[in-house]
Parts: sequence; structure tokens; C-alpha cells
Amino acid sequence: MTSFRTPRSHTDRLRTRIADGDIARVADEALRVMDSSRGSWGGGWERVLDQLRALPAEDRRALLHALADRFQRAGDDVEARCNHLALYTLVAEGLDGSERIADDPLAAERRKALDDLARRQSFWHAARFEVLGRAELAAGRALPAPVVAVVRRAALDAYRADDLVGLARQLTAPVLNVGEAWAEQALSDATTPEWQALLAHALTATASKPTAKWDKAARALLDTLGTDRVRETVLSWLALVGRPRTLPLDRREWEPDIDNAYDPYNATALRGLAWLLSLLPPRPEAARALGALVETSLKKVAGLGPRNPKVANAGVVALARIDSEAALAELARLATRVTYKNTAKLLDTALETRATALGLTRDEIEELAVPAYGLTDIGRAEHRLGEATALLEVRGPRAVLSWRNAAGKPVRTVPVAVKRDHPDELKDLKAAVKDIDKMLSAQSERLDRQFLARRTWPYATWRERYLDHPLVGTLARRLLWTVDGVTAGYADGELRTLTGEALTEGTRVELWHPVGHAPAEIVAWRDWLERHGITQPFKQAHREIYLLTDAERTTGTYSNRFAAHVLRQHQFHSLAAIRGWHNKLRLCVDDSAPPATRELPRWGLRAEYWIEGDGEEYGVDTTDSGSYLRLRTDQVRFYPIDAPQNSAHCYGGEYAMWLAPGQDPVAPVPLETIPPLVLSEVLRDVDLFVGVSSIGNDPTWQDGGPGGRFREYWTSYGFGELNQSAETRRLLLERLVPRLAIADRCTLEGRFLHVRGDRHTYKIHLGSGNILMTPNDQYLCIVPKSAPTAPGTGYLPYEGDRMLSVILSKAMLLAADTKITDLSIVSQL
Repeated sequence: MTSFRTPRSHTDRLRTRIADGDIARVADEALRVMDSSRGSWGGGWERVLDQLRALPAEDRRALLHALADRFQRAGDDVEARCNHLALYTLVAEGLDGSERIADDPLAAERRKALDDLARRQSFWHAARFEVLGRAELAAGRALPAPVVAVVRRAALDAYRADDLVGLARQLTAPVLNVGEAWAEQALSDATTPEWQALLAHALTATASKPTAKWDKAARALLDTLGTDRVRETVLSWLALVGRPRTLPLDRREWEPDIDNAYDPYNATALRGLAWLLSLLPPRPEAARALGALVETSLKKVAGLGPRNPKVANAGVVALARIDSEAALAELARLATRVTYKNTAKLLDTALETRATALGLTRDEIEELAVPAYGLTDIGRAEHRLGEATALLEVRGPRAVLSWRNAAGKPVRTVPVAVKRDHPDELKDLKAAVKDIDKMLSAQSERLDRQFLARRTWPYATWRERYLDHPLVGTLARRLLWTVDGVTAGYADGELRTLTGEALTEGTRVELWHPVGHAPAEIVAWRDWLERHGITQPFKQAHREIYLLTDAERTTGTYSNRFAAHVLRQHQFHSLAAIRGWHNKLRLCVDDSAPPATRELPRWGLRAEYWIEGDGEEYGVDTTDSGSYLRLRTDQVRFYPIDAPQNSAHCYGGEYAMWLAPGQDPVAPVPLETIPPLVLSEVLRDVDLFVGVSSIGNDPTWQDGGPGGRFREYWTSYGFGELNQSAETRRLLLERLVPRLAIADRCTLEGRFLHVRGDRHTYKIHLGSGNILMTPNDQYLCIVPKSAPTAPGTGYLPYEGDRMLSVILSKAMLLAADTKITDLSIVSQL
């Protein structure tokens, strides 16, 4: 290892070597400088370089030859080779043509180093690649497009050097970085100066929102190219955003999944393109593309988090600037889906601004924002295309497009004549199907969160926005409502009571909740739904009710009902956000965090779920970025909504209230004073978090995870007592199992569904879906598909219980265990 010397000592030694006229030893000393400086040619090191550049031209040429002769000493170390090339190039800078070496001996090595750079995401400034790039440009050779991309990305780094930024500014072609599908399509399409200017203008979108000056320049470009042409072309580019890189990059083990991330240079152009779309005459397809851009930009990338929140925010800004029903619908839909805090806040602001402008509340603007998507009846529309008829229908949670020929006979595929003669109409119909699917999911989630909103509607308004709305009506007519205190559901073309009496008028309407209703009435409504074949979009009549327990009366101010669980942190975090909770990811660092909280402004309360990170070993208990993989759970508490925030260390310890000077602590609210509806819904959320996120649900964790330390928890959860949602599932299975095709092979006993196969008898746990088989309760690991289905189950009273589908699909599989072909299962039987 080269011993460290100060810049002054290097300067003195070089002066001696130069005075002696020994160029070979000057070269050796210069290489020692390079090794010691690690590319940091600033301060005292710059004085060393000045000495070398001050040599007479003949001595500098000799020095360059000596440096070239010593290049192989750098070996295979990439950084050492690049620093050697940088030193050689820096010494050569300033020599005119007559003074240079006739045949640059390291030119090929320099080009090779740059070619190797092409597969990197970025580079550390000390490697001095910008010096090599300048040399190539000075020699009249353009840098390859992939190298240009790396230089530009490196110049965006917080530690960029001024000369690197200067080199990046010189590299004006190609206008976008290669390596992304959308950008390469844009480069292929933008072959004229006008299109190049449009992309260049998009790259100036560096602010949080466009300025009047930016808009003015953009409109001039749009006038030149034509708005319809720009819309069609830009939308074709945006359709490719988010695809894996066309030029894969070399990923170091500590780096995020860069091949699924956005190129940060191109991301600025995406922001500009989103703003450009907002300046065009509004079209549904533009709003749709902007909504997709927001969601794509917020998709998580391993080691990085959301791909690019700034691009997502630009999409929201663009939608907020478009005055159209489709844009408002996208904003409302995204508001139910987006969980990233800053983007969600931007969506809230956009909707609040639109509501204020129209003199409406936020709730009203969300209701009015739901389009009909061409539906002319509740969940149904017919479109005549030539001699064929397209039938668009909402069936449960999905939209379905079917076809009939001229004779009215159903056909399985799109008629050839429709594809030939009506391509645009066909494209619009297919887009409507996708839009309806997205909006149905968003509206179902919005309605499911309305129980705590204490929202009521005038009867006529409710009928217009809910019961008789072409899209929302497909959900509203499968729910129960309270009209002036009378519970009713929709059946046989009318709103009806439990006894079948039609309700044709009323004053106030609210969403029905089982809390406060007698068990006999709840069961009667379940029977009513089944009798009419109504599958609810989420649990309502079968909704779990969480009543205060004796243990909670004893603790007084907190519930331990969902304490001592081990949850997958990132799954919990995402689910909490969807349910309206705020949470901060726990990192394995010296930091504190508040509990997961849900604010309940209509009730003046804040619910808290106390959690902490689990483990302490990086790479085993954490992701590469240091966030915990798992959480341990503790109490559920309630506080006044304006109470100071509690916080605790991320890896555990007591929660304490953070108090401003002169501020007094605020006591938690006694559980007995919490309204039963609020208590039930909050505890239901927490039960959902545990039921979905617990490691006990993972069939592959029978070994207990890292070091086996979770084996006891996994066993107790995976085969233990049922929680409230599993009890609801058990009650449903009591009615459902007798109707199954495999009913003669199934029995319900306690916590398990027993399934008799030909090889074994199996016990499927109703909470976790884990399986034990005879003899000796041997564990059977079956990993369910991402979207399990259970054919032949018949009527189900509600949608959305994935574990129910898992249990039923496993039961169907195991009842015919001699027909199983999956080797991973057969090997265990």
C-alpha cells in the first residue's frame, strides 16, 4: 500500500525529480499522487498537477510516454485504471497539435473504459470519467449514447463536480437517455427539429408545477406540431412507461433494482410531458394515461421505494389543470388508491380546490366525480357496431364485454367486421372495461370506509348518486341502507324492507352497520341476501362486530387483543395506508417513530396501534436499505384527535408523549366511552392487519424463520384459536360446505375444515389456511397462487375474503389428492 503523503510533500518531491530531469521518476511520483488522492484533484493536489503541466512540451511528451508505459501496473482494478487514464489525460490537456504524441497510446484503453461505463447506473466522481469523456470529445469522437446516459445520471448526483456538470451540458444528443422503452420510442418518433424542441422543453420541467412562462413556450410548440398529433404521440410513449429497461445495467449488491426504476434524467421529461397533456383539449384517454402514470410512478422498487414520486406528483398537477369529467374522475379514483403521503396530500388539495370552486364538500365532489362510462342502465349498455352488438355489463367486481351477431346470437370473440370497420369504437369499449374495473375497486373501497364517516344523504340525492347511478348503483344495490331509521335492501326492482315491503320515498339515508342491531335481525338480513342471491361488494351483513371484552374493561384505556403478533412490515404498511391509517416504516437505526394512527375527525378521536421493529441483524432482519422486515405488535389506544403525538424507538421501548414547552400530557380515552361503532371498526382494521400480515399465515415458515426463533409463534397462530374474522368465515362455511360438490368429504370441527382425501385426511385451519394431515398431524405446505379461485363453490354472500378462497381451493385440491400432479405437493403426501 502506498504510504500517505501530504500535498506539500508531493510538491517538494516532484520539484526535486523535475530539477533532476529524471522524467521516469517524475512519472512514478505522479502515480503515487494519483494513488494517494483517489481522484480528488483539488486543493493541494491541483498544485501537483500544475507542476506537471508546467513542464516544457518535450518533457510532457516524455512524461506521457512514461505514464503509458506504466499503465499495465494498474492491473485489473477498474478505479485504478480509470485514475491512471485520467492522470494521463490531465497531463496531456493543453498541448497543441504539434506538441501531442503522434499516436495516442492509451486512446483505445480510454474508449474501452468508457464502453465499460455504459452498463453502470452512475459513477463516483473520484473515478474522473468526465476527464476521459472530455478527451474523446476533444479528439472529435462522440460519446456512445449509453455513456452519455451515465454521465447525465452522474451529473444529477448530490456529490457531482462542476466539471462533470459542465460535460453533461455539452452532451445535447440524444435528447433523452437511451435504455428505457418509452424514451427510445420517443427518440425514434422525434426526428424533426420541432419534436426535438418539444422533448428539450419537457426536460426543463424541474419545478413543482409549470410556470406561465413554461406554459407559453409549450403552447407555441403545440401550435407548431398540432394538438391531436402531439396527444396521440405522447400517449403512445406514456403507454411504455414502467417497463423494464431495454439496456440492463450492472447492479451492485447494495444498489436498488435499477432495471425497474426510472432513469432520473428521463424522469424530468416525463414530468414535462404530463404538463403538456394538461394544455391540450381534454380527452378521456389523456386523463386515463395520466392516472396510469401516477400509479406506475408510485409502484415500489426493491431498495428504492416508489419509482419516482415527482413524476407521480406531476401527473396529479396535470389532472388538476384539466377541466373535464374524466380528469376529475381520475383524481377521485386515485384519492382512494394512493397511499404515498406527499402525492395523497396533493390529491386532497386538488379535490378540495375543485370542490370549493363548485361550492361543494369534498365528499360531494368525490360522489359527482364518478362517470357513467357510457352505461345507459345500471351496470349495462348496448352498442351497435354495424350488424354486431356489443354488450357491456358489470358482473360483480368486474366489467365484461360480450358480443352478438346480426341474428342476436352470442359469439365468443369480437366479430371480424367490428375489428375491420370500427377499430376506434372497439378501442374505446375495451378502454371503458378497464376504466370501470379500476373505478369499481376504488368505489368499493371508498364505500367500505364510509361506516366511520357518519355520512347521511337526502333521499333524492342518494338515489341519484348511489342507487340509480349507472356504475355506483351496481355496488349500492348490493348493500343495505337505512332510510329514516328503516333498514332496506334492493331486490326485485325496488328498495325493500326485511318483510319485502317496497320503500319508494324517504327523507334521510345512511349506510347500514350491524352494530346496535339484534343478532336475530342480522341473521335475518343474511338470509334475505342469500334468498335474493345478492353478493355484497364487501362484508356488511356478515361484518365482524368487536365488542368490549372483560379484559379491556380491566385495562381500561388500552386493548391487548392484538398484541404479541409478528407482522411483515411492508405488507402491514401498505394495508394500513389503504385503510386510512398513517404509519412510518421502522428502520434499524437510532430513530423514533409514532405508532400507526388513524384519525377520526367526525368523532374527535385518534386511534393508535403500538408497534416496534423486530430483530437487529442487517440483511437478516432488515432489507438492504435498513428497514425492518418484521414488526412486533402491542396495544391499541384512543386519544383526543388533537392530543400530542406518542413515539417510541424504532426497535422497541416505551411509548412516550412528545410535549411542547408548557404542554401537559393528555390521557388516553377510556375504552368504555368509545362509541361501539368506532371501537368495532378500528379493532376490525387491526384484526385485518394481523390476519393478512402475520407471518403465521405464511405456509413456508414452518421452520420458524431466521434461527427458528418464530417457530412457537408460527405454530400458535397458524393452528391456534380463531380471531373474529375467522369465526365469521367459520359461520359462513357451516352454510356453504353442504352445497359443495365435495360436501361428502368435508366436515367442520372447531378451528378446522376436515377434508377426506384418498391418501390422507386433512385439517385446514380456518384462520391461517395452514394444513395438517394424517397420521400424526404432519404439516403439509401448499403455497397458494397469488389469486386463488375455488370453482364450484356456488353462491358467496360477499367479495374480498382471499383466505376463504384459499381454504376452499385447498379443500377442492385435497379432496382429489390422487389427481395432484404438483411435485412440490406430491413429495409431501
